Amino acid sequence: MLALLTFLPLAGALLIAFLPKQSESLLRLVALAVTVVTAGLGIALYLDFDPAKLGFQHEFTQPWFSLDGYDAPIPIAFHVGLDGISLLLVALTVVLMPLVVLSAYGHVHERVKEFLVWLLVMETGMLGVFVALDVVLFYFFWEVSLVPLYFLVGIWGGERRIYATIKFFLYTVAGSLVMLVGVLALLWNCGSASLPELFTLVAQRLDPLTQTWIFGAFALAFAIKVPLLPFHTWLADAHTEAPTSGSVLLAGVLLKMGTYGLLRFGIQLFPGVAIDAAPLFLALGAIGIVYGALLALAQQDLKRLIACSSVSHLGFVVLGLFALTGPAMRGALLQMINHGLSTGLLFLLVGMVYERTHTRDLARYGGIAKVMPVFALFFVFTVLSSAGLPGLNGFVGEYLILAGTFQVSPLWAALSVTGVIFGAVYLLMATRRVLFGPITNPENEHLVDLGAREIGLMLPLVALVIWIGVQPNALLSKCAPALERVIERVEGARLASASAAAPAEEIR
Repeated sequence: MLALLTFLPLAGALLIAFLPKQSESLLRLVALAVTVVTAGLGIALYLDFDPAKLGFQHEFTQPWFSLDGYDAPIPIAFHVGLDGISLLLVALTVVLMPLVVLSAYGHVHERVKEFLVWLLVMETGMLGVFVALDVVLFYFFWEVSLVPLYFLVGIWGGERRIYATIKFFLYTVAGSLVMLVGVLALLWNCGSASLPELFTLVAQRLDPLTQTWIFGAFALAFAIKVPLLPFHTWLADAHTEAPTSGSVLLAGVLLKMGTYGLLRFGIQLFPGVAIDAAPLFLALGAIGIVYGALLALAQQDLKRLIACSSVSHLGFVVLGLFALTGPAMRGALLQMINHGLSTGLLFLLVGMVYERTHTRDLARYGGIAKVMPVFALFFVFTVLSSAGLPGLNGFVGEYLILAGTFQVSPLWAALSVTGVIFGAVYLLMATRRVLFGPITNPENEHLVDLGAREIGLMLPLVALVIWIGVQPNALLSKCAPALERVIERVEGARLASASAAAPAEEIR
């Protein structure tokens, strides 16, 4: 079933590729149907998942090819599976995709067939990243997921789309090449590509220095993808120039590939190195929270403001991951989902108002609530969600992260709290400038409020935002056992390091 879930969007893309491009209604209907069926399969897997079971569930393995290793061939397989960590990210992906296809009705009117094909190919790539249990397969899906965004931004993007596309390409390819070196080094030294086997083999076959270098290769690629300082500059350009659908997927899912990679291939695979690297990542996360918020404060482009806010929000995720405590890591994973929902909603709303005004300049807005009250209601609700209002989804994740981080570093936790304050400031300032005050731009006096399609595609996300805010344990109970096993690996590495240091102290 997991293999079907992964490749169903690709099958849909192939079907659309053979349909006549003139039949736009049919093309859109097929894409929507494929994503809805995929979402149904994903929800079924979510409901069937038993967090009490150890290891990965719904595993499927099919031999693919083999590589010549140091002492024996290394089998590479199509090996997929789910644990509580990947389950939530798969669920987020399949829930967002039908809404992304629906949103394209409003802003994609040229080369519709190609656009839908790339969307579905991207879904297969993103799902593959989260379910892959073979390192080579993970890298394959990682590359597959990047190619569609290159075309989505480059063809359907804004005026500076070529610049944004080239910048995105250079950053991500550089990270991918470094990761490839890490993958090859891991295979050569461990003799296996299976992730469950590598959890044991890394400690047995790699000396600490080799682990550090391979961890660094993976971490650099994931830091670019998140993005962490100082690799964040591609994000604002890509978000600003991307079509609405591309922005929703980039913020909602693609950025989470970086944080997922840091958790799965950084902390879980190299727990000893992660302990040593934690102070650096805590600093980068905390500084990124504040710096991203200050960047957002300085923006005049509404879409760019939200893009810069992602640097701040994902700084919270990195902070929580490398606090290496149970509460912080649970909060970090929950915040990955929260950011995907809240920021996805914000980009959808910005796209809707842009379709009516053809501008994202904050100075050209003002007083829109008078003519678009339904839009104003959704916008204020989403801003409060993103700001972490208690009772909505953002509060629990941020609270867990800050509480867990305070246990290990009160300094970085205190600095990060200022980012929460700055976040409320830039979000509420943007709300005031867009919605309230007099209508200074005469063109805004006759704007049409949201229609049934637009309201309908936002309601599922609104419901999830409220549900997570009221019942966060519904998600936390699914991921907590898997995260506890990660913590156990970290604590085991910490004890092993302390035991190795003890004889040296005795000799002294």
